[in-house]
Amino acid sequence: MFKNFQTFQKYQRKYHRFLAPILLLPLILTVITGMLATLVEEWHLPGIKRSLLMDIHTGEIFHLEAIYPLLDGLGLLALILTGISMLGWFKPKRSP
Repeated sequence: MFKNFQTFQKYQRKYHRFLAPILLLPLILTVITGMLATLVEEWHLPGIKRSLLMDIHTGEIFHLEAIYPLLDGLGLLALILTGISMLGWFKPKRSP
């Protein structure tokens, strides 16, 4: 499929560069609303409704609760895998 490791890395960078901007907002929303919901519940912060934060966190506010967590998770896994592949940890060893 790929002629060499450099071609594979180039493909992974292109894929990562395409996915990152698309997944940035959903992942940030998930992280921030998850942290805030925990803080609101544990520290009893006034003025912020935990139910609203959880609606945003799960995608329910956008009527995407059936697929939002799945897409969020799959997108994050794709970014992790492409990011790891770009680190070069699995690069073939050069012979001396």
